[in-house]
Amino acid sequence: MKARVHVMLKNGVLDPQGEAVRHALGALGFDKVEGVRQGKVIDLELSDDATEADVRDMCEKLLANTVIESYEIELA
Repeated sequence: MKARVHVMLKNGVLDPQGEAVRHALGALGFDKVEGVRQGKVIDLELSDDATEADVRDMCEKLLANTVIESYEIELA
């Protein structure tokens, strides 16, 4: 099984990397960008007996800082 985990900062948490990207885009002439949130994507290759609950447990314990980040799981 394959799983893709999208990790993003929660709303209300400052995103300095996103702001840096927004400023850089503005400097390059992309003045229509009003906000940027930056996150990460983690692709996992798992054994056939792995479950979504296993992936959720991985997210809660290591892959995301659930105090300031949220995550979404896609299974394939």
